[in-house]
Amino acid sequence: MSDQKIKNIVIVGGGTAGWMVAAGLSRLINDETVNIRLIESEAIGTVGVGEATIPHINYFNRLLGLDENDFVKKTNATFKLGIEFVNWGKLGESYIHPFGDYGVNMEGLRFHHFWHRYNALGKAPSVDEYCLQILAAQQGKFQRPDMSLKNSPLNSIVYAFQFDASLYAKFMREFAESRGVKRIEGKITKAGQHPETGHIESVTLENGESYEGDLFIDCSGFRGLLIEQTLKTGYEDWSAMLPCDRAVARGCESVGEPAPYTRATAKDAGWQWRIPLQSRIGNGHVYCSEYISDDDALASLNSGLDGEPISDPNFLRFKTGIRKKTWNKNVISLGLAAGFLEPLESTSIHLIQTAVARLMQCFPDKDFAQSNIDYFNTKTRQEYLQVRDFLILHYYATEREDTPFWRYCKNMDIPDTLKERIAIYKDTARLYRHDNEIFGETSWFAVMHGQGIMPERYHPMANSLPEATLLDRMDQLERVTQACLDKMPKHQSFINANCKADMN
Repeated sequence: MSDQKIKNIVIVGGGTAGWMVAAGLSRLINDETVNIRLIESEAIGTVGVGEATIPHINYFNRLLGLDENDFVKKTNATFKLGIEFVNWGKLGESYIHPFGDYGVNMEGLRFHHFWHRYNALGKAPSVDEYCLQILAAQQGKFQRPDMSLKNSPLNSIVYAFQFDASLYAKFMREFAESRGVKRIEGKITKAGQHPETGHIESVTLENGESYEGDLFIDCSGFRGLLIEQTLKTGYEDWSAMLPCDRAVARGCESVGEPAPYTRATAKDAGWQWRIPLQSRIGNGHVYCSEYISDDDALASLNSGLDGEPISDPNFLRFKTGIRKKTWNKNVISLGLAAGFLEPLESTSIHLIQTAVARLMQCFPDKDFAQSNIDYFNTKTRQEYLQVRDFLILHYYATEREDTPFWRYCKNMDIPDTLKERIAIYKDTARLYRHDNEIFGETSWFAVMHGQGIMPERYHPMANSLPEATLLDRMDQLERVTQACLDKMPKHQSFINANCKADMN
């Protein structure tokens, strides 16, 4: 019987996706007989607009065994407690989607049911008063969870990072190369295929050098050099429900201390991100070209900058959707080569991370069992669909009608899966998490509530508490949350004491 072990892995493209998968595979495979090579060209730039993350990145960091303070220093990072959404529901309104929970669950129910009951009594403060993450974000405070404090909100602080994407790719590259990954400089001009199976056998560079592989991982960005240009896999277009198709990004000088959260401000034909790093602010305008020109989009971006621009504008074009197969034959696509979902909820890096984990779960041999490939594709598509629906919610759940773009979003057709979630919440305040999806009940509540979706009733079991007990518990939770907030240091002070980047 011939040896069917995968021995040569070729990663096509670097950037965040390429070097993340290289770092992950070098850590997880841990086999000196497996060669991992990454081919990238300095002449081909990377997109590098995603600089914000969600808390799941902490699992990846722990998997790699990273020292967090060192990671933060070397990527010019700050900490992130959530995302502020400005002008999404109505002009002049804002809310924060926090990473941490609101209050505590009681009597087997989610906290928001009891808050809705409290609110119906006409006595409830804003639900934000029960979320330490929101209050800390608003006051510019941060600390890591204190595991010595049992049953305290300070014990369960959930956070992510805001970092320089190019520095992050460099950090991943250093990790991967230290574990044996070989980088090859060059631009791929041709891919050789097996005449019968169509599998990729090799890639050839401009200088004529050729590299063979058993498994190819396409991280070539929107081009999809192998998955699309060679294998003609096809693309599922979701732009009718997520109509933004362009972005322009640029950095600006910092103004004041960095906030421990990302901001997404809705504009006339899209939205603008603001991501504060230690030494600068990352900004970008995601927009729909049907409703605004590139020049006007750039002018809108510039008008929303806090400080003086420090980089030229970088224009990008994209189409929201996913490859019809993210794994086709012996090619697995990751990052932008697999699909695109705008960075409204900072999911780009997470989708790379979960693809790496899924690849290891489904790691093939040279037979490339089709059932294994089908499972990978099904689970990948399911994950993208779940994120897609969550992003659509932000646009659809708007009361804005002040521009043609927002009128379109408010009245567009949405997936039945999203219609069902909204209907259930409107009728009963109930929220569900399906198949361990990325965004749980807290996230769905934050956006629905933040954008004005109010339920007709709450769970009937929330009435099981005597009113006096409910009022006492809610008052106690509010006081405990405030006491925890008072103990937290300023975000900048925490960075200065633990992980300040070298700005030289």
